[in-house]
Amino acid sequence: MSKELSLPLAVSARPLSQPLFWLRSAGFVLLGRPLAAVCAHVSVPLFFTPVPLSLAPFAVLLLGLLLTPRLALSTFAAYLAEGALGLPVFAPSPLNGLAHLFGPTGGYLLAYPVAALFISVLWRRTQRGFAAAVLTTASGSLIILACGALWLALLTHASLQSVFSLAILPFLPGDALKVIAAAAMGTGFLRLRRRMA
Repeated sequence: MSKELSLPLAVSARPLSQPLFWLRSAGFVLLGRPLAAVCAHVSVPLFFTPVPLSLAPFAVLLLGLLLTPRLALSTFAAYLAEGALGLPVFAPSPLNGLAHLFGPTGGYLLAYPVAALFISVLWRRTQRGFAAAVLTTASGSLIILACGALWLALLTHASLQSVFSLAILPFLPGDALKVIAAAAMGTGFLRLRRRMA
């Protein structure tokens, strides 16, 4: 029998044809999407920028650590598909469905699958300690911020200084806390998994 990956929520390295593999994979994707939706609804609008403070990036960082690359990508691709169909999975906004996905926060949202995949791949190439988790999730957070800023710049035609002030600078302190929290939880799950093995 193949050994399971030494990750908290990683699926077994079973052949893709086995039903158990597909059931477990679907289960992780189904559990990950509600976490992202709940985190997205924990948001605070800011009067000076169209982008609210939200916990949604925390879900991206944490699930990037906990899920395999395939599952991390699938989870957030499914999350975006649900939001595009009009399901209330994004942060509260006057926009809905595709309009929300292509609105001011669209760059952040579209970066979620890429950032989760990047974190998952990079994390598996480290020694999986706390410092590595911090650096990995910080890299994913920068991907989200950079894509959000680029999208907002294209949408508003604002200057680089304005976009930095609207789309990146206000979120750096909160994102630092999300990075540390996700790294602590991810490594904590890993230690727990190793003790139970």
